[in-house]
Amino acid sequence: MKLASLKEGGRDGALIVVNRGLTKAVKVPGIAPTMQAALDNWAATEPALVKVFNQLQEGDVDGAFDFDPKQVAAPLPRCYHWADGSAYVTHVELVRKARGAELPASFWTDPLMYMGASDVFLGPCDDVPVENEDWGIDFESEIAVFTDDVPAGITPEQAQAHIKLITIINDVSLRNLIPAELAKQFGFYQSKPHTSFAPVAVTPDELGAAWDGGRIHLPLHSTMNGVKLGSPNAGVDNTFDLPRLISHAAKSRPLMAGAVIGSGTVSNVGSKDGSSCIAEIRCLETIADGKPTTGFMKFGDRIEIEMFDANGASIFGKIDQIIVRYHPPK
Repeated sequence: MKLASLKEGGRDGALIVVNRGLTKAVKVPGIAPTMQAALDNWAATEPALVKVFNQLQEGDVDGAFDFDPKQVAAPLPRCYHWADGSAYVTHVELVRKARGAELPASFWTDPLMYMGASDVFLGPCDDVPVENEDWGIDFESEIAVFTDDVPAGITPEQAQAHIKLITIINDVSLRNLIPAELAKQFGFYQSKPHTSFAPVAVTPDELGAAWDGGRIHLPLHSTMNGVKLGSPNAGVDNTFDLPRLISHAAKSRPLMAGAVIGSGTVSNVGSKDGSSCIAEIRCLETIADGKPTTGFMKFGDRIEIEMFDANGASIFGKIDQIIVRYHPPK
């Protein structure tokens, strides 16, 4: 099943069911007006939504309309809890190596995680507004999951059953603001603006054999200004799977329905299939040549992120965004 949120009806949008080919959709106000409402009562809403999805596949739904990714918000336009992990420790190791720092042994056994801005998420075709290019604008291609209610103290094995929807995201970072923030030893804040989401979120069964219960074994493609930067496999070199990250987030407190947990930048050892962010490219350049040569994103740059199934069909739709200058009020 594939779900999205139309940009209408307020900040939380209107929930729609989308067919597998991402060509048709239908509103379902009688089942759940919003994605959050659906997740709040998933045990009851899921069967009804699946029924509509199956009917939509057969072309037998009144009120169906052409699906347009430009008309949708993030599948969950805002949420109560958004936390991003760093499942690909090879990426963290590379970043630290580029600045001559050792990777603590605990990073291989205890996930890194930060809590991000969840008051609004950007839609797949929304511009990314940033005030200053000097802040070091970067994209980060990642996997994310939406949960139902997750009890505190849950094990990774138990957490798997709480993954209800999966999507891909662009976790925008302002790299040149990060060092000063981390120097305060209090985490990210200004350096992590709003995160962007693919057009749809899907139930795990839509991934077929590519989903092993915690990882997606498919490449995640990132293209900037028409040039492919990378397509590392999201199921390879993944130190912490998504249930492990959920368990980590819920160690000392429960997560409410609609919590979003991210994987961190998808990365493979040696970056043989390219990179999922500019920072990693710059680290590789620094290690090889002593300094980076690739610049961060500029106003007008376009970033596209997409994942395809074994038959070449887009699973979540495409994140397709332009970096634009933000003008603060005077």
